[in-house]
Amino acid sequence: MRLGLSLGYQTAWSTPADHLAMAREADRLGYSVVWAAEAYGSDTVSMLAWIAGQTERIDLGAAVMQIPARTPAMTAMTAATLDTLSGKRFRLGLGVSGPQVSEGWHGVRFAKPLARTREYVAIVRQALSRQAVSYQGEHYTLPLPGGAGKPLKLGFHPARTDIPVYLAAVGPKNLELAGEIADGWLGIFVAPDASGDHLRHIAAGRAKRGLGLSGFDVVASVPVAIGDDLDACADVIRPYAALYVGGMGSREQNFYNALAVRLGYADEARTVQDLYLSRRPAEAAAALPREFIERTSIIGTREQVRKRIEEYAAAGVGTLSISPYVGDLESGLRTLRIVAEAFDSSGVGR
Repeated sequence: MRLGLSLGYQTAWSTPADHLAMAREADRLGYSVVWAAEAYGSDTVSMLAWIAGQTERIDLGAAVMQIPARTPAMTAMTAATLDTLSGKRFRLGLGVSGPQVSEGWHGVRFAKPLARTREYVAIVRQALSRQAVSYQGEHYTLPLPGGAGKPLKLGFHPARTDIPVYLAAVGPKNLELAGEIADGWLGIFVAPDASGDHLRHIAAGRAKRGLGLSGFDVVASVPVAIGDDLDACADVIRPYAALYVGGMGSREQNFYNALAVRLGYADEARTVQDLYLSRRPAEAAAALPREFIERTSIIGTREQVRKRIEEYAAAGVGTLSISPYVGDLESGLRTLRIVAEAFDSSGVGR
């Protein structure tokens, strides 16, 4: 197993300088990858390009570049450019986002996300391989018929034509698709004791290509809060978890709420959602069981951190990407060091 750092996206309470400092410290400590995200604020590409020029060894992961935000060809151009400029350090994570962002921010209908993702990845791979791009699908047609367009190929020789592709997936069908068409999975709220269900769906997708799970990178993005008081550690993570379980999407379509239900928290997930959608986020966070936080996060002392790292490794996670939940930069840097020390002492990376 390898270590990664999940920076998320730029917020009102974190600065670009903080993100860069965290990425550079992760690079110094030997973390394998730093991931940046986007929703409807800062974009992934700008952040990763900025970090790429100020780090040396660490890989740069998009987690994710939103499918409705860019054409497949634009994504291929961007991926090839970032990978070349960074010296083959780029990892392309893709996701369809959710209906509210896709339709409300990008103006792209959310219908048939699985079929759109399949076509999108096929075109991206075709473009990265420097083939003349030609595709006739339900959602994408290149070139457009009846016009002046012709099949074009990427106009420069990229450093790699096989840039690793990851899919952000939550539901069973999406997990199977990730196994079938991608090189890795970007997971959220990954509980080691429930990872078998995730891996089963991924393995079904891999089997369609005659492959096993070997070589497929299971990435778990895991919140981390270090301290002696487990209640206090859990409370730091609660607002984030409640936002996703309760407020990320509509009552009818919230993938993270459905995930909480599959993990065994049907009644609690319903309560959290009711409170969040009633604009009572603090109560929603308080209603989330501590057990849910403990199963999907790393909280506690240095020794508890080490044990959890071992549990994630035993569960089949290939890259454990931590999200430090801290109040300031120095605490974030200290968390990176503590996790790196626990990782080294666990021996899971040997």
